[in-house]
This record gives sequence, C-alpha cells and structure tokens, in this order.
Amino acid sequence: MMEQNRPNGTLRHLLTLEGMPKTQIEALLTRARKFVRPIGEAPVHTHSLAGITVANLFTEPSTRTRVSFELAAKRLGADVVNLEVQLSSRVKGESMLDTIYTLEACHVDVFVIRDAETGVHELVASHVKPHASVLSAGEAHVAHPTQGLLDALTILQAKDRFDGLKVAIVGDVRHSRVARSAWHALTTLGVAEIRIVAPRALMPPAGEFAGCERFNSLDTGITGVDVIMMLRIQKERMETAAIPDADRYFQKFGLSAERLAKAKPDAIVMHPQPMNRGIEIASDVADGPQSVIKDQVRNGVAVRMAVLEAVIEGRGP
Repeated sequence: MMEQNRPNGTLRHLLTLEGMPKTQIEALLTRARKFVRPIGEAPVHTHSLAGITVANLFTEPSTRTRVSFELAAKRLGADVVNLEVQLSSRVKGESMLDTIYTLEACHVDVFVIRDAETGVHELVASHVKPHASVLSAGEAHVAHPTQGLLDALTILQAKDRFDGLKVAIVGDVRHSRVARSAWHALTTLGVAEIRIVAPRALMPPAGEFAGCERFNSLDTGITGVDVIMMLRIQKERMETAAIPDADRYFQKFGLSAERLAKAKPDAIVMHPQPMNRGIEIASDVADGPQSVIKDQVRNGVAVRMAVLEAVIEGRGP
C-alpha cells in the first residue's frame, strides 16, 4: 500500500482509509462539519480552490458520488472537468496513464477516479507529477474512502460518539467497497462492535473484516444495535451467487419496520444508495424517522469538500 501523505505529513492522495491514523480521520471529519448546512439553506461557497482544476474520471456509472465531487469542487471555487470512459479516448485504446498525462498537460491538479479494476488508483498515484493528487471515488470491491468518511460523519452527527456503539453492516458484504471502507473508518474511530450480517453466499471470505462477529440471521444480527448500515443487493448476484429471489430475500434479509424494532429504539438506518426498495429495505423504513439516508447524501458533499481542500492546502503555496 503506497504512502498517501506528503513528507510534511499532510494528505496528498486518498485511496483507502485502511491504516489512516485516527487523528487524520478526525481532522477530516472536523473540517467536513464546517461545510454542512441543513437542507434548504444556502450551501457554503469559498474560493479556497480558486485556480485549481479537478478532473472526475468515472469508468463506472455513478450519480451521488460524481455529482457530489463536482459540487464540492465548484463550491470551493475550482474548475471541473468530467470524463466518462464511454466518451473518452480510452474507448479507442488509450491507456489510463496516457489519459492522465494528457490531463496533466492541461494543468489538472486533482484526479478523482472511479474504476472497476483494482490497482488503477495506486498506479495513477505513483505516476502523477509531485503537485498532483489522486482521490478514489470507488475502487472495484476494495475501497470507497469518501463514503466511509461520510458514513462516519453521519453516525457522529446522530450519536455524538463512536465509543460504545454497536453497528450492523447488512447485505452483500462480500462485494462491497462501502462495507470495507466503513469498517476501516469505524474500527479506527473506536466503535465497540461491528457485526457483519449476510447470506452465506454474500459473506466475505474468512480473514477479512477481522474482529467482526458474523451473522446469517438478520433478526439476530441487528438485535440491540445502534446503527444499521444496509447495503445494496446487486440483482445479478441473485443468480450467480445462488441467493433467494427478490421476494424471498426480503423475507429473510430485508429491513422492515417490524425487524427494525429489534434494534435499539433510537437506532439509525443508513444506506449508501441506490436502494432496491422492497428487496433490502422497506420504503416506510427508508423514508421513516430513523432513516439518515438523506443526511448521508448531504454529508457526501461536505466530506468531499473537506478532502479536496485538505489535499490542496497541504501542498503549500
């Protein structure tokens, strides 16, 4: 795993939360909180990234992550360019590094990358010029660090602490970069207990998620927890992983109001979206009073503003 910090200790790249010091995660959350505004109020705008160019390179579909990175950069005063692989020269056979070199020649300072292949982010980070930064917007099933940060921020807002909390991560944990980054963040921040709840076919391999208790029953897995983090079930997995169809999956692992009652009375419900309503979560739960899903979306912009500002501020004049 490559070094993400500069020699002066400031953040240069954000590829993973694995191994990131607690103090650095806490500093990013503190910075993000100053950008949070209630929905309906005017968002924060600054000029801290004036003269900086941010390129969003997405080779996978994305709505929330791409939009929030774009809004985050623009609200900090940066110039933004969005590239989708279907429209770029990579379709013509150009390598990712050639694409990066082309964008560097156009004075791009920050590369925000989502890619379905593992190792692409680290490859780019090891080849960009010394002033440039690479931020992961999702890497295969491995990492989604800004999602991990926004999930941590959402929990902190609702609970005002991490110590003593019990968190259940539910669904397709095996294939989830969201689950891995949440586990890295919450473990570092001192969450007392993290539970993995999934059908056997979607349970991560032995050796991953060290220290997490595993449950094949949703009813047992969420009993007495403070936070329920639901994950999206990719419908194509239902055939390839031999798990139940949508109706039967909801009967066994869908979060209904009746099941939610097994958690603590003030438990919060999270979901990274997009949601499959009626498969992994009932609509009355997703839209109910214990849901903080909209807060997660709002916090996504704030966290990405914080990360962008941190990597640029850290490089100095």
